[in-house]
This record gives sequence, C-alpha cells and structure tokens, in this order.
Amino acid sequence: MASSRDRQRKMARAKLDRQLARRAAATRRRRQIQAGVGAALILVLVVAGSAWALGAFDSDSTQNTANEDTCLWTPQDASANANLKDVGTPESKGLPTEGTRAMTVTTNQGGPITAELSLTNSPCAAASIAHLASRSFYDNTTCHEITADGALRCGDPSGTGLGGPTYSFYDEELPTVSSASPAPGQPPTYPKGTVAMIANPPGSNGSQFLIFFKDFTTAEPKFPVIGRVTGGLDVVEKIGALPTVDNGTGAKVKPSTDVTIQSLTVGAPVTAAAPMPSASGAPSSSPSAG
Repeated sequence: MASSRDRQRKMARAKLDRQLARRAAATRRRRQIQAGVGAALILVLVVAGSAWALGAFDSDSTQNTANEDTCLWTPQDASANANLKDVGTPESKGLPTEGTRAMTVTTNQGGPITAELSLTNSPCAAASIAHLASRSFYDNTTCHEITADGALRCGDPSGTGLGGPTYSFYDEELPTVSSASPAPGQPPTYPKGTVAMIANPPGSNGSQFLIFFKDFTTAEPKFPVIGRVTGGLDVVEKIGALPTVDNGTGAKVKPSTDVTIQSLTVGAPVTAAAPMPSASGAPSSSPSAG
C-alpha cells in the first residue's frame, strides 16, 4: 500500500514539475517576444529620427505648406460701390512670408520714394500691393489726402477715399500700446517714415495706404503697419507741407497741388535679413524695384 502511495506522489510531483517547466518556458518566450518588440520599436524610432534629421520629410512638409492658404481675400461688390476697380485677385497660396520687398513710388513732386514692405509681418499686404502694381493699378492716380495725423494718403484711383480693388483683407500688424494714455517719452505709435494700410471700415484693407511724414502717437491704433520708408522721405515731408483745401465734403485735407503717382512698382522678395530704418525714418540702402 505504501508503495502505491509513493508512486502516486511521484506521479503528482512529476506532473507539477512539468507544469512548472511549461510555465517557465512560456514566461521566457513572452519575455523574448517583448524584448524583440521593444528592440524593433527602438529601431523604428531611431530610423525615423535619423530620416527626419536628414530631411526625409521636408518635401511633404513643404508640399503641405505650399497647399495652405497664406492669405484670405474677401470679395467686394463692385455693383454696390462704383469706386471699386476689378483687376483680379492675388494668389492665396505659396506666398513668401519672410524678408522684404522693395516698393518704389514715383510722383510728380520730386525724386522717387522707396520703402521696404515687410513679408514677415505683413505678407498679405505686400502680396496685395505687388499684385495691384503689376496691374498698373496705382499708376496715374492721386494721393488725395494729407491727413490730420501727419500722413500722405494714396492708393485710391477714384480719389474719393472709397475706392480700391474688388477684394479686401484683414489687418496683420497693428501697433500695440501699453495703456490708454501713452506716457511722455515713449516711442511714437507711428514713427515718421512708417507705411501703413488705411481702410473704411478698419480691417477691410484694399489698396489705400499711408506714408507718415511726422511722428504720430495714438492710444487706439487702427492702421496696420506694412513697412518703412528707406529713401525719399524729404519728398514725403515736402508734400506734407503743401497747403490743403476742401475735398468737397467739408474736410480741408486735399492737397492744393495735385500729387500724382506716376508709377508704383514692387520688387522681388529679398529673404536676407536687413535692418529696418530707425524710427526717424532715415533712409538706408534698399534693393531696387523690379
């Protein structure tokens, strides 16, 4: 009888040993699989990181960026405003967003006025002006107003303040002010030589722009800055000193002598970093317009 019980115990022990061995083998296999998966995952991450570092995904990124809208052009109804002029709409995709473009304005009041339009801060304004210039939109138009804020207002073929293209775009680079009452000694909101858009109502920019011939400070900026004068500021100051007469609406803002833009051209984008002119608007070197 004892011999039978011994055999049963041995058989049970052997069965338990086999179960333990199977469990141990399964655990080893599981650990091997996990280690293999982990190693494969690390390898994938290393390869992907190396590919990214070497620019393997640049073409896709560039393509996605090129397919995105840089600017939004809002259609305007020319039938509701006879002062609007249809010259098409600028491109909305693949526009340059870094560097500057040179703008050259030739008037009947002296040497050309040159400015740098900022592609970094105002890519849509620069794209719009370049588009309009390529359609001779500004040629043989008048700068119809010398504003009370100390700026020359140009860019309206109708000379009414209501003209522009059959599209508009939103503000991009409005100056910021720290308080409702700018403290004495603070830099002006719009330094002399600033080039900015002007629209009525604000935020519906089209073709009209301002060139400031003196510093202007305000607690409520509403003219988005698009660039700085780099040459011919003396011409702007000369025009700003002209006497003004009634513009037909009771406002004494029209230059007594016609100020005519004979031509306005915009050069190719320049991506090399170049210092912007100082707040005083002092001229500096600028690439020639094309």
